[in-house]
Amino acid sequence: MGAKDRDRFSTATRLRLLGEQTAARVYRSQTRRQARRSRLTGRAALLALVLCSLIVALAYPIRQYVAQRAEIEDLERQRKQARERVEELRDLKARWKDDAYAEQRIRERLHYVMPGETGYIVIDPHPVKQTRTHERAADRPWYANVWDGVDKADRSDG
Repeated sequence: MGAKDRDRFSTATRLRLLGEQTAARVYRSQTRRQARRSRLTGRAALLALVLCSLIVALAYPIRQYVAQRAEIEDLERQRKQARERVEELRDLKARWKDDAYAEQRIRERLHYVMPGETGYIVIDPHPVKQTRTHERAADRPWYANVWDGVDKADRSDG
């Protein structure tokens, strides 16, 4: 056996070869892990890009959908209010068809009295100061509204 063969079978040589082989395996393993990590990172980036594009693509239609739902709810509320108002007006119309109700309202608004009755208008000794613009015409006697109209017409000519 020569010196070369002895070196081949010596413990130090075998340990060195085992160390080199192990180092090579570890290096290959790390390289594979890094390659796998880089592929996962690329896949993750692609997935993130796809998700972002889906969010961007769906954002406007979803916003439109939500806005339309809100508009539909608003229109339904308005429809309900309109139906309630129609019912109120139907009730009022039916009340005005009753002669007793009509007579009561006419007497109240126009300050009419029946023959033989005496009409009184009570004037408040401590009235609340209001300008005529804040008074509602329906709350005032009809003749006051007539005279106000005459006064306004007179002022506009002069």
